[in-house]
Amino acid sequence: MDFDRSAVLRLAEEHDSFYMYDGRMIMDNIVALHESFEGVRFLYSMKANPHPGVLKCIIEEGVGLDAASVREVMMGRENGLDAGDIYYSAPGKSERDIEAALGCSTIIADSVSEVERIRAVAERHGIVAEIGIRLNPDFSFDGDSGSANKFGIDEAEAFRWLSSWNGYKSIRICGIHVHSRSQELRGGLIAAYYGRMFELAVRFQEALGRELSFVNMGSGIGIPYAECDAPVDIKALGAEMSALIGQYREKLPKAEILVESGRFLVGKAGVYVTHVTDKKLSHGKTFVLLANTMGGFVRPSIAQMVESYTNEEKPAGCEPMYTGRGAFGFVPMTDARDTETVTVTGSLCTGTDVIAKDITLPWLECGDVFVITNAGSYAAVLSPMQFASLEPPAQIFLPERGRPLEL
Repeated sequence: MDFDRSAVLRLAEEHDSFYMYDGRMIMDNIVALHESFEGVRFLYSMKANPHPGVLKCIIEEGVGLDAASVREVMMGRENGLDAGDIYYSAPGKSERDIEAALGCSTIIADSVSEVERIRAVAERHGIVAEIGIRLNPDFSFDGDSGSANKFGIDEAEAFRWLSSWNGYKSIRICGIHVHSRSQELRGGLIAAYYGRMFELAVRFQEALGRELSFVNMGSGIGIPYAECDAPVDIKALGAEMSALIGQYREKLPKAEILVESGRFLVGKAGVYVTHVTDKKLSHGKTFVLLANTMGGFVRPSIAQMVESYTNEEKPAGCEPMYTGRGAFGFVPMTDARDTETVTVTGSLCTGTDVIAKDITLPWLECGDVFVITNAGSYAAVLSPMQFASLEPPAQIFLPERGRPLEL
């Protein structure tokens, strides 16, 4: 499991619990995407991990932002991005949200009523707002028919509204956005989805009556969590995308192709580190207690809860709270050669604060450092750090050069 063990041990002398984000690994992932995909602009979904060091590292490498809130829009602006580098896509945007984001980002309308709110705000300001439309297409990521969804405007409904929207003087539709799935590891399935997206873009452009300036394919490129997971062959996927861009370039001559990188950049570049605080025997079972588990990194505890209710490998609708079985690696930083079967828990006053049951680990002692992998995305941002008023874990970014940045 790839992480800087010397840095972990050094930082563990100063912190009971902390996240460590490796800037070198993030940079390597950005380079890998850029080398594999030609003619594509990548966006970073900053809701995955908005740590200032992580954000600065990614933006400096030419990656734009997918923002899910006004605050995320402003964080992009504070890091020097122009409005055209920030795509604000979230359901349920209020008029106040639109007021704040207009002129600071490209707003992606998520509903028919939201288009009306954007129009009204732009009209009040005497401007023309260039916006995107988030579509709920008539196809699924797998290629089946579309289904009801809280995200986006149903494809057929959007096409019905196009003539009315074209008549509005204060908005101009310039692109489309679809996001159908996260954390997909089958490259062939992702490529087929890209193909359907190009077809949709052509249909939408023809109905709109003018050329699109962007097509946002959304995310989908996953990372291997469990040991049995095979990573996406991004070189092969990039080649498939290049072929599609060549095939559709004449039909979409001005459209910038956008792909959200999702957790690909940061997911495996982060670890969560804590300490063994206690160890006890109860009715023949050994319990190892850690300093801060569910209150610092909640997803391993959620995994235990989900897996106690279902035998499904990947139950639908659980991302990013739950990805699948074996999603986290547990790495005790000890030289002990003896092993034991233990249940690993935290110190919160709740029975749900359990991250692993009856697993075999090296023999642990109080004070030992304990590492959980795959903690770079949807980790700190999802965890209930106010529970029991414990001290929140530090978040530390290790740059390629210079001093670590702590949050």
